[in-house]
Amino acid sequence: MRKGQLGFLAGTHLVNDLYQGAIPAMLPFLMSQRHYSYAAVSGLAFAASGLSSLLQPVFGALSDRRPLPWLVPTGFGTAALGVAAAGLSGNYLVTWLCVALAGIGIAAYHPPATSQARAAGGSSQKAMSVFSVGGTIGGALAPTLVTLVIGGAGFGGSPLLAVPALVMVILWALKGPWTRARGHTAATALVTGASAKAASNTGRSDDWRSFARLVAVIIGWSIPYVTVTSMVSLHAQRDLGESAAAGAAVLSTYTAAGAVGTLLGGWLGDRRGRMTSVRVGYLVALPALLGIAWAPAFPVLVLSAAVFGVAMFLPFAAQVTLGQDYLPNRPGTASGLTLGLAMAAGGLCSPAFGWLADTSGLPAVFYALLAAFVLPAVMATRLPDRTLTAPAPQSPPLAESAHTEQSR
Repeated sequence: MRKGQLGFLAGTHLVNDLYQGAIPAMLPFLMSQRHYSYAAVSGLAFAASGLSSLLQPVFGALSDRRPLPWLVPTGFGTAALGVAAAGLSGNYLVTWLCVALAGIGIAAYHPPATSQARAAGGSSQKAMSVFSVGGTIGGALAPTLVTLVIGGAGFGGSPLLAVPALVMVILWALKGPWTRARGHTAATALVTGASAKAASNTGRSDDWRSFARLVAVIIGWSIPYVTVTSMVSLHAQRDLGESAAAGAAVLSTYTAAGAVGTLLGGWLGDRRGRMTSVRVGYLVALPALLGIAWAPAFPVLVLSAAVFGVAMFLPFAAQVTLGQDYLPNRPGTASGLTLGLAMAAGGLCSPAFGWLADTSGLPAVFYALLAAFVLPAVMATRLPDRTLTAPAPQSPPLAESAHTEQSR
């Protein structure tokens, strides 16, 4: 495990997903200051999480063909630009396009960054959870940052939201030569190649049938995840009479709990097997989602959201590595499909849930999510495990390539 590279990639993931979390955090302000309806803000959630995610498999396929490390800073830089521009726009169509631009940047970041993190962390579930938790922490910080900036300075202060990305781009420019000097790019390519060679040498071809089942499970995961992320803050304000700060607090609690769940899932996966993380996560998430729908008071909502966040992210790292082991010859494609196309379902369903919220209220939305979540939870408990280990002889060439890269 190359801890320095893994930690730096986790930092970039924090910044990238800060902007993924900033979009739902902006929705209550857009409703109060620009008077958007539930359907309108759900359309923005669609632009960020749905439409843009359809492009992640494309970026994943490109990263399988050859390493594209420049997509990492380009991705989170574009996301920052889109979020800042969305805050400055007063027109709904322009706002929608800016949010879509941010989503495209987020989509471009994930496949190459995830492949690099798998190369840096090897087969450890804990390593992938460290990378993943960087994004979860970024999502947890987003509501507080958005509330401070937009709540304090209005949408005119939106360019301040781009500061974290600017800082990380500078660090990437300084850090990039350091990682290349130690063979990071070559190592990423060789580990990807080693996985493919291991699959060929052991007769382990791509298992598309199991991978399709995993994608179906993640689709079922993404629908409640995206919808709860978009609407739990509004639920606290509109149904329980809480302030905008309280709404941001419950959203932060939900995403922070996701960070805890991601790390806990990696730890549990290394000790009890990754399928334990998957099964426990889905089974605990069901009663927690019921608590969100039923919550008669704000403390119950906060507690239910916290448990739901932990449970939903227990399987996260396991699902990423499981998808890559189902498709050992196409790790970038696997990352793009599990993190991208499957996640698109959540965004694609957002307008329908927005319409349901406008007509029947937010509690009806959460009860509908609960009913839809039962099937994927059952399917998750029946997913087969598959472990593909790269052969040991790959280690000397890796070190040799690192030395060659360093001499350049």
